[in-house]
Amino acid sequence: MEIATFGAGCFWGVEDAFIQIKGVTKTTVGYLGGTLQDPTYKDVCNGNTGHAEVVQIEYNPIEVSYQELLNVFWQMHDPTSLNRQGADIGTQYRSAIFYQTEEQKKVAEESIANLEKSGLYNEPIVTEITKASMFYKAEEYHQEYLKKNGLSSCHI
Repeated sequence: MEIATFGAGCFWGVEDAFIQIKGVTKTTVGYLGGTLQDPTYKDVCNGNTGHAEVVQIEYNPIEVSYQELLNVFWQMHDPTSLNRQGADIGTQYRSAIFYQTEEQKKVAEESIANLEKSGLYNEPIVTEITKASMFYKAEEYHQEYLKKNGLSSCHI
């Protein structure tokens, strides 16, 4: 199994999209990329911790490639929107790829370069590519939130 971590706005919808992919064995929503140790949802929502709402994905690379996960990531949000997705505004909702390995970094950078060349977007892609640091699991009520609450979508 390998790990991939993405931020694409509110983590509820991001998690729901990834958990449906064949080869994804586990998703965990949480916070990454900030300075506060052991942040809570309330801490991150105030926008002062530097954390992004993210989904950490455990996946089987034999069944789904990192590039395929990136393709889903690009389709689920607007990577040209700085620090917001839909009605969610703030740095915690930024578009971000947190790489675990140098190979993931390379694939992510190539993926952005290819998207920019494609002409698909009229604005530049603002997605951050950052080495993964300490991942903090979000409170239990956020895990599989949409499923637990009978909801079908978020910003995605």
